[in-house]
Amino acid sequence: MKLKTFALVAFACVVAGCSSDADVASRNLSQAADNFEVNRRVVFYNGITGEYMLSIEGLCSKGNGDSRSMVTITCKTAPGVFKKHYLGLSDNITYFMEQLEPLPAGTSHYVVNFKPAAILPDVRIR
Repeated sequence: MKLKTFALVAFACVVAGCSSDADVASRNLSQAADNFEVNRRVVFYNGITGEYMLSIEGLCSKGNGDSRSMVTITCKTAPGVFKKHYLGLSDNITYFMEQLEPLPAGTSHYVVNFKPAAILPDVRIR
């Protein structure tokens, strides 16, 4: 049993070690953006006319469950204050998201953020 456990752990370490520096840095930057630590600009534009329709700037994160026809952008506007934008996409409406400043992103480790508030429910007594 110990040999199987050791082999499984060794295999997991080898597979995790196969990530390139670029993959690790990309994951760390994405996680920082999801924690509202990255200043971004999101621009929606009409691909036919070339006109910009909307621009959103700030500590913003793109939704993870977005579809081909809709994207959500959530921005932190103050400590504990957020705004969420829902935007429809079509065959001629698209967007790009730009990181406004460079950030350090470790390539030799992963970043893990433990947030007890996400695990413990918010209990309200009436």
